[in-house]
Amino acid sequence: MRVFLDFEASSLAKTSYPIEVAWVFEDGRGEAYLIRPAEGWTDWDAEAEAIHHIPREALVRDGTPHDVVAARMIDTLCGHDLFASAPSWDGKWLSVLLRAAKRPRHSLRLRDTDEAQREAAAAILREVVPVDRVALLVEEARARAGVAERGTPAHRALADARDELARWQRVCAMARTLAAG
Repeated sequence: MRVFLDFEASSLAKTSYPIEVAWVFEDGRGEAYLIRPAEGWTDWDAEAEAIHHIPREALVRDGTPHDVVAARMIDTLCGHDLFASAPSWDGKWLSVLLRAAKRPRHSLRLRDTDEAQREAAAAILREVVPVDRVALLVEEARARAGVAERGTPAHRALADARDELARWQRVCAMARTLAAG
């Protein structure tokens, strides 16, 4: 099953770390966790906090231990197709989280949400459209669904993951419309 995942982080610096993660399955089930910083995770950017509105003190006080979050992610997400809108950044923070929890950093792998959209639309269209038109109609479905016109993200992991699911659903719906003729 497809899963749309998002992280919020302490900053965009090289030493940044994940502070919140959420994922949403294509059937709508989702989970979100504030992540208590691991020992040695000290990077903090006040400008990043002004965007996500998660104070470090809240992570220390209310966050789930990083190793518990990592274990939950592996238990819940292994075997599923994981997608993120910014897989290079989200993949970095996933790797930081897994390494801190002493888990193999490639236990989970992220792909770009754009791939999920294209694959799903192609699967729908391939059933009824000549093969030489599929790629063109996939991009038309994405354009009509407005996936390139991203609004301002909420910068909260669950809201942003749900937003990625909604984009994917719009592409699928538009592909079905185009397939119907």
